[in-house]
Amino acid sequence: MNGPEMLRLVDSISRDRNVDKETLLTDLEQAMVSAARKHFNAVDTEDFSCEIDRLNGEINVFRGEEYIPLEELGRIPAQTAKQVMIQRFREDERASIFNEYIDRVGELVTGMAQRYEGGALVVQIGRAEGFMPRSEQIPGEQHQPGERVRCLILDVRDAGNQVKIVLSRADPKMIQRLFEVEVPEVAERIIEIRAMAREPGHRTKLAVASVDSKVDAVGACVGVRGSRIKNIVDELGGEKIDIVRWNDSSQLLIQNALKPAEVVEISLCFELGRATVVVNDDQLSLAIGKRGQNVRLAARLTNWDVDILTPPEFTKSLDIMEETLKAIDGISEEQVDRLAALGLISVFDVEEVGPEYLAETLGVDEAKALEVIGVASEKGKEVAEQQAQEKEEAEARKKEELKTQQAAYAGGGAIDDLLGGAAADAPAPAPTDAPADGEGSIIDMLESRDDAAEPVASDASAEAESADGDKPQDA
Repeated sequence: MNGPEMLRLVDSISRDRNVDKETLLTDLEQAMVSAARKHFNAVDTEDFSCEIDRLNGEINVFRGEEYIPLEELGRIPAQTAKQVMIQRFREDERASIFNEYIDRVGELVTGMAQRYEGGALVVQIGRAEGFMPRSEQIPGEQHQPGERVRCLILDVRDAGNQVKIVLSRADPKMIQRLFEVEVPEVAERIIEIRAMAREPGHRTKLAVASVDSKVDAVGACVGVRGSRIKNIVDELGGEKIDIVRWNDSSQLLIQNALKPAEVVEISLCFELGRATVVVNDDQLSLAIGKRGQNVRLAARLTNWDVDILTPPEFTKSLDIMEETLKAIDGISEEQVDRLAALGLISVFDVEEVGPEYLAETLGVDEAKALEVIGVASEKGKEVAEQQAQEKEEAEARKKEELKTQQAAYAGGGAIDDLLGGAAADAPAPAPTDAPADGEGSIIDMLESRDDAAEPVASDASAEAESADGDKPQDA
């Protein structure tokens, strides 16, 4: 290979692998020095050097001041030079990939699905391969080889002989990047995503705010007839997205986060970081959500521990706390009301707070505060046992109701429900008409019900005709 051809090859490798050309030529010089050392079995202290002309590609190797013709280097040194070149070129390529993608962490990229390796999805992104662990995939989502995959660069690691690019579709930042793509106001920072909570594949809650009073944050994110949010939902495979309005008031933010449920009252305890939310019975299932998903996401979105209670439960909790604490000498009704105003609405809350906070709130010494906590703890055990017993009784009643229903269905109750009780009033079919194998019995019963219902319908129509007897037939 002559000099110009070698330069063209180095230039091609530099462009294809995005490696600096000067770095490749330097690596080539080091490879020739290694080959010369191999040929002469020289020690490391002996001076060898190599110079490659950057204009014509001529290679000159020196041992000290002595010039060494390349023809003197045999086959084994040439093989050594080849191995060194390949190794250094790969190292340069890895360094180039690492430097390129380390600056793109948190960026949204589009790649091509290649294969699955032990549950992890390998995706081709540009000139590198990234892998998406099972924990970073959306549950239930499968990608076929050659399918387009939009994902987030989560991390870039230098793992010695390779660069590991970790991708994700389950990270909450994925949602934020999609909104920046679909909603220009988010990309321009006119609308800010203040908080986010996500359960990949199921539901996401976003709290958004606008720095411009003329821009509606929620409406801009949803788009005209939901066009913007629809594109994001389709990209995530149908994952539901709730967009709520951000508010600096924790009470209003929690109320917005629990939508579509309507909230009656919210009591905040800053000492415990707990919010007690009161909703009506008909709103309880909406507030909790399927398997507790709505209240769980609302708690993560607002950074509050959210408890959902109905008005009777809230009142009962306050009454128990009031009766328990007022029975203690030196504790007045005013002091109990002060605790309730600070969000301590049950004996369990009183038990959790520290004696110093309780003593300061009630205006008593620490010994009295410890006594209050002890009494609340004992009452809390009683309440917990009572609640556990009520829960067991409710489960037992539910099981009995299920057994009763199953027994009714096994005894033919299901057919009676299907026919609406008409089967009992319908005349029984003749034995000769019943099929030998029992098939078609329900159809026969339905037909017999229709036959039995016809005279009733005729009588009703006759009465209607008699009532309108004076009405001409040809109106």
